[in-house]
Amino acid sequence: MYNLLKTEGEAKRGRLITSRGTIETPVFMNVATAAAIKGGLSSDDLNAIGCQVALCNTYHLHIRPGDETVAKLGGLHRFMSYDRPILTDSGGFQVFSLASMNKITEEGVHFSSHIDGRKIFMGPRESMQIQSNLASDIAMAFDECPPATAERAYIQAAVDRTTRWLHECIDEVDKLNAAKGTMNSQQMLFGIVQGGISHDIRAAHARQLAALDMAGYAIGGLAVGETHAEMYGVLEATVPNLPKNKPTYLMGVGTPENLLEAVARGIDFFDCVLPARNGRHGHVFTSHGKINLFNAKHELDDSPIDANCTCPVCTKHSRAYLRHLHKAKEILAMRLCVIHNLFFYNNLMKEIRQALDNGNFAEYKAHMLENFRQN
Repeated sequence: MYNLLKTEGEAKRGRLITSRGTIETPVFMNVATAAAIKGGLSSDDLNAIGCQVALCNTYHLHIRPGDETVAKLGGLHRFMSYDRPILTDSGGFQVFSLASMNKITEEGVHFSSHIDGRKIFMGPRESMQIQSNLASDIAMAFDECPPATAERAYIQAAVDRTTRWLHECIDEVDKLNAAKGTMNSQQMLFGIVQGGISHDIRAAHARQLAALDMAGYAIGGLAVGETHAEMYGVLEATVPNLPKNKPTYLMGVGTPENLLEAVARGIDFFDCVLPARNGRHGHVFTSHGKINLFNAKHELDDSPIDANCTCPVCTKHSRAYLRHLHKAKEILAMRLCVIHNLFFYNNLMKEIRQALDNGNFAEYKAHMLENFRQN
């Protein structure tokens, strides 16, 4: 159940109640692709830095160790010792990202495993069955993600197929949730709006999905090569056609600036590999923009990554030490910088929620965007 607590312009302050706890929105979901955060973080680390939700990858967990294996071990929460909400994607994005290894049909997608080349089929019902085995709190509908710059006819065909698949997903989730022995009989299903950067296709698809009264609505197929301006234009064309009393999720986005701009356009949920990926390569986020710890100027810098940050890294370690760890190729370098970056993202969302609660989000957004430009 989603409660819309407050609005400021198009920005929403909400609360989603799941089978594993309450999620305060807007929220950043931490990407645990294979039931782990890349960079050596544990579930305890996620809890310590204020993470509310973990996102796991249906395709990758189906490949290895196998969703049936995870089910036999008690589901994802028990498997990764994580007691907070988990969202699983549907595998649909792999249709896009592994395009050279798959074939799309009306029934679903024929994959070749990127691990060992074995043939795999996944359709909407198979995706729901896998996600039920994983026992996530939020399941994503199986969709086709067309390239943003594809021809209009191809984009429309992909959108139409996504809608047909969504009806199968709804039927299958209802069936699985009612089945005896299902580990999470309260699993929610979010539909996904597609349409490339065509505003009219996006708006029409949003209206189609809104009529189905889903638990939540995602906007997919962005952050795949289009400009930020194009992405914001798509949000402005799409979000007003989705129910305001349901959570909205912008998939795979993005930079701190993207998060602020998307919240202002009505988005509740975000996920992105960016903070963890950047941290593993010595790029860390601060309240005054991103810095590269490999830069020589940090060799004797005894200050923390961010003097305004209260994360476990900034309270104990210097830029000079972190630079040394990266230069020495110590695994600890990745771990500490990923912890900081994920804390930064989660704290940014916390401050956004506080600004919405206080009715000064517009001022907060302008202040933060100006700060980010300084570096």
